[in-house]
Amino acid sequence: MHILVLGAGVVGVTTAWFLRQQGYDVTVVDRQNNAGTETSFANGGQISVSHAEPWANPSTPLKVLKWLARPDAPLLFRPRMDPAQWRWGIAFLRECTSARAARNMREIVHLGIYSRECLQALRKDTGIEYDHLEKGILHLYTDPREFESALEPARIMRDLGCDRQVIDADRAVELEPALSPVRHRIAGATFTAEDESGDARRFTQALALKARKAGVEFLYGTEILGFENTRDRVLGVNVIREGRHQTLRADSYVLSLGSFSAILARKLGLSLNIYPAKGYSITVPVKNEDAAFNVSLIDDEYKLVFSRLGDRIRVAGTAELSGYGRELNLTRCRSIVRRTAELMPEAGHWEQAEFWAGLRPATPSNVPYIGKSHFGNLYLNTGHGTLGWTHSCGSAAALADIVAGRKPDVDFAFTGL
Repeated sequence: MHILVLGAGVVGVTTAWFLRQQGYDVTVVDRQNNAGTETSFANGGQISVSHAEPWANPSTPLKVLKWLARPDAPLLFRPRMDPAQWRWGIAFLRECTSARAARNMREIVHLGIYSRECLQALRKDTGIEYDHLEKGILHLYTDPREFESALEPARIMRDLGCDRQVIDADRAVELEPALSPVRHRIAGATFTAEDESGDARRFTQALALKARKAGVEFLYGTEILGFENTRDRVLGVNVIREGRHQTLRADSYVLSLGSFSAILARKLGLSLNIYPAKGYSITVPVKNEDAAFNVSLIDDEYKLVFSRLGDRIRVAGTAELSGYGRELNLTRCRSIVRRTAELMPEAGHWEQAEFWAGLRPATPSNVPYIGKSHFGNLYLNTGHGTLGWTHSCGSAAALADIVAGRKPDVDFAFTGL
């Protein structure tokens, strides 16, 4: 069977890899000239099962209202004359109940644990390198109220199998000595020893090369326009390749186009509630090895994640719901630099920060679409939001099982099952 995977980000490439490992002929299509050059390009770099509390939870609506007037707010909703944005926003508010937040956290944790195991097995099998570290993730809190509000989600995650331990400031500094200058400001922390970090772009591009050697075909520089289809089957994908209109045909198709999945799905009459959450990151060279962290960090108050990628520091976060534009908001970029330099002034050359923004494909629940669509030969693997890197390998392995007619080895609410 020949399968066409639409999208060469970390989710699309891992999907192609796992499908090929099961013996399928696979072609990957992407408009860019290489893999991992959009949302996977400069993300936060964390394999973070412990970062599983959905954005939609009971405390969020009031916070969003308070943040409306702040251009540097961690979560910023910029209202537009866009029905898709308002549909997403209304659905998001519905997900903010305690019961729905707990249900969604369960889905996110189960998929995260499974995905981390799949990544570790893939790394062992392939020897792939991507500046990865296996030193855990430390959530730190400088606001006592934020720390108190984190205790119940951490308990739920432990009950679900994610060992997110609550620790004090002294233990946090013991785990990461780079935090010692701000020891007096740390109200508390949590630590998940099994979590990891690594460069998603390096991983994606390295895996794409291995996939190509294994027989996967990559059609880069190919713009996807739409579909040929009947009521219940996809017959082909219309593209522009090398300046010419073409139709690419396969037996089955996988939609993994991140935020653009929703736009393309509408051409088939499919309604995917995915909206782009523009996230920002900075990448800086390490300045002082002794002052730079090695344990990955999450600053929950400011919604920032910190990863050490070799001789570079990556800090990413915030979410801006303002459409599909990728232009930089320098106020938000500078706020990341300011907060990071405040916590670790000697760690990096902050004045040399490289800014980046990418569109993360967010669902209102933070739970992605993985599985079958109502078209008999179209599968979904999209809508992973901020956790595409964390969930990529598990999502791909599970989808490959679904295509093969097998039940995936993870308890998750797959579409169409």
